[in-house]
Amino acid sequence: MKNFKFYSPTKIVFGERSVNQLGRQIAGKYKNILLHYGGGSIKKSGLYTEVMNILKEYDCEVYELSGVEPNPKLGLVREGVKLAKKKDIDLILAVGGGSVIDSAKAIGIGAMYDGDVWDYYTGDASVRGTIPLGVILTFPATGSEASMGSVITNEDGHRKLAVNHDILRPLFAIMDPLYTLTLPSKQTFAGIMDILSHIFERYFTHTKNVDLTDSLCEGTMRTVIKNAYILKKDPRNLAARSEIMLAGTIAHNGLLGMGREDDWASHGIGHEMSALYGTTHGRTLSIIFPAWMKYVYKENLDRFVQFAINVFSVSVVNKSLEQIALEGINSLITFIKDIGLPVSLEDEGLPLDKIDFMAERATEGGPLGTFKVLKKEDVIRIFNLAR
Repeated sequence: MKNFKFYSPTKIVFGERSVNQLGRQIAGKYKNILLHYGGGSIKKSGLYTEVMNILKEYDCEVYELSGVEPNPKLGLVREGVKLAKKKDIDLILAVGGGSVIDSAKAIGIGAMYDGDVWDYYTGDASVRGTIPLGVILTFPATGSEASMGSVITNEDGHRKLAVNHDILRPLFAIMDPLYTLTLPSKQTFAGIMDILSHIFERYFTHTKNVDLTDSLCEGTMRTVIKNAYILKKDPRNLAARSEIMLAGTIAHNGLLGMGREDDWASHGIGHEMSALYGTTHGRTLSIIFPAWMKYVYKENLDRFVQFAINVFSVSVVNKSLEQIALEGINSLITFIKDIGLPVSLEDEGLPLDKIDFMAERATEGGPLGTFKVLKKEDVIRIFNLAR
């Protein structure tokens, strides 16, 4: 196990009708609030009205910025930064999923900076401060409600880049699984793949003596898979929605990565697909991860054997270690297909003529990954396995 520091200050307020506790999180602390959200779904569900009534009850001045899209855009972030500075915003309240939260994080750090917020994402500036952020989560997937990361897409040049800093972790996250009951199937299962991917990126490691976090990772993966199948049959199963919602937070708040060397190559590759084609993040990962696994499994065969046995209960009888490992990978592919996600570029209807370009962009800052260090030619091979 490696030395580590674990920091997760976000207060989690979880459960049915937990939005009613919003007032307790803001009482006497914040006056000018930027309400940040996506489209009309929070209005259709009644959540918008609930939130506005609470904010008015506590005499908050509310400024709204809607219009967040999947793969949140820099243009809207810049608009939010201007608004936050002009109105002296002292709390940003993000109501939605990971895209809304990531956009809100970007606005928060951008409002504390005299230059362009994109400088943080290109590495030309270091994060110094932020406007405090609260979250009401409606879409479990990215784990951004308790994570240190924000990912933004610059429409000019189709670049999708990330900032990671502990200051980006929200103060509180209100998580009511009732508001996930009406999520479309496509969003639900793309989110589930995103959750699993966050665990994969920590689980597939060469770090030795990590029995505790291995068990935490494996248990979380089994929980996600089990409840995904429940939701496939019964989309309005509140117990299953609750399990998935909590798993999304646990998968990405840093708990599962304690003392481990992690690997974010698949995320880096997937970001290039989303930046170029606007593909849903979880669907890019359902394409890339099986291909990545096929390409790297021999780097640590025992790790993939453990995955096959402990996550998918693959039988070891009369099988070589390689056969067990490959059966584990194929079990994951079966699961991905079962929940209606693509496992190839062709499945998603993506062209094959930009593979070299995406591989170049993915590795222009240097090789990716730690489980197996990937150069441009490696990424091309992974894309070809995902054709």
